[in-house]
Amino acid sequence: MGRLLTVNGLSTEFRTERGVVRAVNNVSYNIDEGEIVGLVGESGCGKSVSQLSLMQLIPNPPGRVVAGSAEFEGVDLLKYTRRSRELCAIRGNRISMIFQEPMTSLNPAMTIARQMSEVLTLHLNLDKKEARERSTDMLAQVGIPDPGKRADDYPHQLSGGMRQRVMVAMAMLCSPKLIIADEATTALDATIQAQLLELMYDLVGRYHTALVMVTHNLGIVARYADRVNVMYAGRIIETGTVKEIWADPLHPYTEGLLSCVPKLGEKLEPIKGMPPSLINRPATCPFLPRCRFRTAACFKEPAAELTYVGGQHATACNRRLEER
Repeated sequence: MGRLLTVNGLSTEFRTERGVVRAVNNVSYNIDEGEIVGLVGESGCGKSVSQLSLMQLIPNPPGRVVAGSAEFEGVDLLKYTRRSRELCAIRGNRISMIFQEPMTSLNPAMTIARQMSEVLTLHLNLDKKEARERSTDMLAQVGIPDPGKRADDYPHQLSGGMRQRVMVAMAMLCSPKLIIADEATTALDATIQAQLLELMYDLVGRYHTALVMVTHNLGIVARYADRVNVMYAGRIIETGTVKEIWADPLHPYTEGLLSCVPKLGEKLEPIKGMPPSLINRPATCPFLPRCRFRTAACFKEPAAELTYVGGQHATACNRRLEER
């Protein structure tokens, strides 16, 4: 597999009345062709902001990407402005995004067919008839019954699960090389969530599309992902293959997340405390106040950099790095 996306030193901040919120802080990672990568962490850790930054969808003001590069198929996405012709040709075509809440992503005043046809007309220059046929075919592929009729419905006429299937269909219309699923199944019940996850897994395998799964659910990642990036306080604090991280979690935060995964007959162990303020970021390890493995040395050392310990496994914990 070839390298599809390489992100180096990505940093994004928001200017507020209370100060500058450093939502993403020097994040680096890569994605290969056809690979499924999980991006996990608590709410507010920077998962969604990091992905929106790649797509240049951060509202400015108050937010802006202040540093870094994101090379996609040899092109740095961050060198373009938000509305540049070059980026618009990639966004929705070579890279697609499935958002968390389809009712805020779909236009309530336009039919499903018209919204899907706009994508095909813009990126593939299809005429009205061809766009309609391709849209209907993709709706059928994502399991929407009677797609010809449903294509003429408005978003409010569909259930939540159906609307999210429409979002998956729109993301796949132009056969993209990369799909970013931002908590795409969070608002759905467990049964519909499982159906959609299996659907996305089948589609990305069929079209050899890379997928970033942004989620707080490690159970989903364990089943579908090849690699995992764990984020905390705007940084990636552990990365590795699913097998490496599940067999030997190296960061105390990752251990805490794994202990929160429900297991039959076992009591859940929540991570105590709250994430740190991203305005007054501590110089030491940001997880220090919540860490049950902290030592006196942790209060004197700067936060560790992400360091590889073997294979694809890396961590940003001074104590665990010393043990290695």
